[in-house]
Amino acid sequence: MKHNNFKIVIATVFMVFILASCAKQLDLLPTNDVTSTMVYKDATGYKQAFAKVYASFALTGNNGPAGNGDIQGIDEGTSDFLRLYWKAQELSTDEAVVSWGDPGIQDFHNMNWSASNPMLTGLYYRSFYQITLANDFIRQATDANLTARGITGADADNIKKYRAEARFLRAYQYSILMDLFGSVPVVTEADLLGTVLPKQKTRAEIFAYIESELKAIDADLVDARKNEYGRADKAAAWALLARIYLNAQVYTGSPKNTEAVTYSKKVIDAGYSLISDYTRLMRADNNLNTSEFILTINYDGLKTQNWGGTTFLTHAPIGGSMTASSFGVDGGWGGLRTTKAFSDKFTDITGATDKRAQIYTSGQSADISDLTKFTDGYAITKFKNIKADGTAGSSLTFPDIDFPIFRLSEMYLTYAEAVLRGGTGGDAATALTYINTIRQRAYGNTSGNITSAQLTTDFILDERCRELYWEGFRRSDLIRYGKFVESTYVWPWKGGVKSGTSVDAYRKVYPIPSADISSNTNLKQNTGY
Repeated sequence: MKHNNFKIVIATVFMVFILASCAKQLDLLPTNDVTSTMVYKDATGYKQAFAKVYASFALTGNNGPAGNGDIQGIDEGTSDFLRLYWKAQELSTDEAVVSWGDPGIQDFHNMNWSASNPMLTGLYYRSFYQITLANDFIRQATDANLTARGITGADADNIKKYRAEARFLRAYQYSILMDLFGSVPVVTEADLLGTVLPKQKTRAEIFAYIESELKAIDADLVDARKNEYGRADKAAAWALLARIYLNAQVYTGSPKNTEAVTYSKKVIDAGYSLISDYTRLMRADNNLNTSEFILTINYDGLKTQNWGGTTFLTHAPIGGSMTASSFGVDGGWGGLRTTKAFSDKFTDITGATDKRAQIYTSGQSADISDLTKFTDGYAITKFKNIKADGTAGSSLTFPDIDFPIFRLSEMYLTYAEAVLRGGTGGDAATALTYINTIRQRAYGNTSGNITSAQLTTDFILDERCRELYWEGFRRSDLIRYGKFVESTYVWPWKGGVKSGTSVDAYRKVYPIPSADISSNTNLKQNTGY
């Protein structure tokens, strides 16, 4: 990966990858005749294959931003994991709108998506593609296969750790599918590719599977903060458990707030600390933020060129009177902005008091009369391809900004919310300390501290918005609070209405792509679609 000895080494040729559940229109067949025996012939081959499991988070194919994409039948622009996940989690909420007219993109904020939305289809297949990569590696990395291939000693020990990480990455992708699509097909290393149609599991069943997998691999993962940067360790597994436990009521119908307290505290106690300056979180040299980042998707302007990821999150919010060079890039795409419902979460949107308010207002209006007009809606300046010394990243087109999948602030917020929701094993005084630690970093002093009387679940929802905005949390948070589809909370253009409106409850989950429904008779579409 970036900035350490674990380089993104993508095998020039790769084994057969065909998603058993995929539609005929979305063919994942290989474009070469290489077999798994050839790829996994020695320890080097294993490391190359392992690198591909990680690299598929940051890349859409083996040849750069366009050409020879991982998923045939889908344009690479609609097959990047982070870009598509971000759209699903942020454009459907009060935190973001977009001015573009790409097929399906306005469906998110208007909340009128269908089972044929190309971006939801791309996200669904990208997640399953990454699961497929993980499954194959897990299958090939058994003790029996290592012995048969003469791989022993330190090489075998390392591959065992790789295998645990691949299981983590698979569990992470299933958590994404569970959250977004609800009941989905489940395939593991035990299922030979292309031989059977995968069976659909309920959300509760997928939750139990993820939970069991994360607990099962705990002993085999590297200790917290001991792995190479960008690779999963025990703390990453604990963080994912804390996240799904906080949302367990949504996924299973039963709360697991005590478990959320337990696992968020395990992460907190592992020795992490907040970096001193919030505005440095999303910068070109944020690979140095290892005290706060628990797991990242790594981007390098020269080695991981892709039109998604933080390339998208840096270029797309630049437009109007904004100067691209001040963001360390060669141009703006004039697309992403935010709504007044978000900016109103800050008492001072200039960032002079709460430094988290990275909002651009010059030439922009707070109100949005036209979703397709970039200057309608304030812009966000959170992502900058600029290093601490003021210089730009390695490329002006493809930023070096890494994206945190988990960071410490989320664990502080998870602990506090879970305690307030009745989770045992924690206490309100500690929760208040964690929240004020976040706010002291934001304000630069104790002026932003709150009292115990102010610490409520509603306050935490707003604090999560202020702290974690544009990091892929908002849709899930609003659903957990009963404020996503409901009339109790609306924002500009929610449901396609300028003043905002409620939408049907079935919109809490996205539809399974119609292409997969038509190709797998075991699947049942989510209600309402």
